Amino acid sequence: MSSKRSGREKPPAPEPLAPLVDAHTHLDSCGAETADDVHAILDRAAAVGVQKVVTIADDLAAAHWAAGAAEADDRVYAAVALHPTRANALTDEAKADLERLASQPRVVAVGETGIDLYWPGRVDGCATPAEQREGFAWHIDLAKRTGKPLMIHNRDADAEVLDVLAAEGAPETVIFHCFSSGPEMARTCIDAGWILSLSGTVSFKNAVDLQEAARLIPQGQLLVETDAPFLTPHPYRGAPNEPYCLPYTVRALAKLLDRPEQDLAVETATTATRVYGLDESCRI
Repeated sequence: MSSKRSGREKPPAPEPLAPLVDAHTHLDSCGAETADDVHAILDRAAAVGVQKVVTIADDLAAAHWAAGAAEADDRVYAAVALHPTRANALTDEAKADLERLASQPRVVAVGETGIDLYWPGRVDGCATPAEQREGFAWHIDLAKRTGKPLMIHNRDADAEVLDVLAAEGAPETVIFHCFSSGPEMARTCIDAGWILSLSGTVSFKNAVDLQEAARLIPQGQLLVETDAPFLTPHPYRGAPNEPYCLPYTVRALAKLLDRPEQDLAVETATTATRVYGLDESCRI
């Protein structure tokens, strides 16, 4: 994955909106290689009110990188796991490595893990649904043993994800990253006390079911994220995303919910701080 996937220019910086926490981003895929690169991305984010980010791993190399980035900049936290499509790489050695990383203080979640039924059969080497279920179950257990939130990637797999969570028993804190399902799935998650994180997709004109679901999410169960460099919000859909773009999504969501954007910023930053156990330096 790379921010160079699009020939379009990056969006202009939005008007500042603070405080904000980007609950799920991929700094390595945004072009960050060195500590200076990480600092530069976070400086751009801070300039528009995004004070902290959680950078996510989807393979073992990315897990080590994310943990290192969190040590390099105190505005960065990490989550580690193997992406469900890479669950076939979850060897005993990989498990031991992830366990060590997940125990680090600045690694604040186990993820992204879950089930993705879109890619199997489309991409060579993608983990099968059976391999994904097994890997998901292992990550659920890791989240329980470390006491850290479980961050779920769910693509075209509502029933399958719920089935594994029921079979294994959900950890205390469950986050559905880039929630993209409709109102029925949203109600199930909300009733279970799980956290729903919304990305730029909620601003897309064709995301009618997701927008209906977003209206159901109560205070304390809503996060916002970029999933950068992907899912850049309208009107910049298709351009490279970065944490500084988060205010675009929050303003689109505030308009959808008919709520003051400042209230939504404070609410989601407060929830992120609580859910991830971040330090309290977000100026709320």
